[in-house]
Amino acid sequence: MSKSLRLSEKWFRRGLWLVALVFASFLIGLGGTIVGDLPKVETPLRVDDFLDKTAADKLRAEVKAARQAEQDAQTALEQAQLQRSKVRSEVQAERDSFNNWLSTRSATQRADQDPEVLARTQALDVLKLAERKTQQAVEAQQQAALDARQAAAARQEQLSRMESDGYVKLNAERRKVELRVFLYRLALTLPLLAIAGWLFAKQRKSTYWPFVWGFIFFALFAFFVELVPYLPSYGGYVRYVVGIAVTAVVGRYAIQALNRYLERQKLAEALPDQERRKELSYDVALARLAKNVCPGCERPVDLKNEKIDFCPHCGIGLFDHCGHCSTRKSAFARFCHACGTGAGVKLARED
Repeated sequence: MSKSLRLSEKWFRRGLWLVALVFASFLIGLGGTIVGDLPKVETPLRVDDFLDKTAADKLRAEVKAARQAEQDAQTALEQAQLQRSKVRSEVQAERDSFNNWLSTRSATQRADQDPEVLARTQALDVLKLAERKTQQAVEAQQQAALDARQAAAARQEQLSRMESDGYVKLNAERRKVELRVFLYRLALTLPLLAIAGWLFAKQRKSTYWPFVWGFIFFALFAFFVELVPYLPSYGGYVRYVVGIAVTAVVGRYAIQALNRYLERQKLAEALPDQERRKELSYDVALARLAKNVCPGCERPVDLKNEKIDFCPHCGIGLFDHCGHCSTRKSAFARFCHACGTGAGVKLARED
């Protein structure tokens, strides 16, 4: 069809298509922003919304206190272990000193050193007692840390069970919210698609067709691109069912459109030649001829064969002769390509 247009008209149409695309892009941007902001109409959900707040806060406080007690006990345990190590070092040093001294006394066998043996033994006993005390302190702190750890684990387990039940309720409510938001989006995009369908059927060839097509592009993008990612899954059933439904609707429309087209073609082929020509627009006829098909029935025809003046399939005239110079020309041409005489001259002479 574009081959029959004037050069300036071709570029003008391209500019109008550019206007349609730009108009559609701005509409798509606006629609995407609106669709993206639709979840904000719902209140954000948290797991705490589905818990017994008093019990949950109490458990969290007990867990926090137990964790703090465990940390304090661990700090005290480290200090006690340090003291135990220090005392053990002193005991070991005193024992080594005492053993060395006993070795020396055994060599000298001096009886005047017996009181010192008693004193050193008593000092070593005091250090051993201090070591036992530090060991008891370490064990006490280990027990305190263990008790705090077990208490924190028990409270945490109770809290986890409570939160697990809350997450089940949260996920169920989130699915409901997702479905509601999807319905909001569907309520927004489905009317747009319906309006786009009406515009395509009634206004696609109107004066303001660039805006019509821009809106159609926007509606298709909003429905099939903006909406589909938010389609609820439910194990894939919803997507497959929706896909089957959409395919069935589109397929039914395509089959009915094809049948209507074939019926119109049969009725058109039954009409007289002149009436059939009136039904064909000039641009459509030239576009079909450029594709080497009959303008009337759209079946292939060898247009280069100069012996073919009529379509062998439907009988419509494809070529005739100029009424002024008798040159063979297209029956759909408005003027003779050889002399420029209008196509109506032949009819005037025949009259």
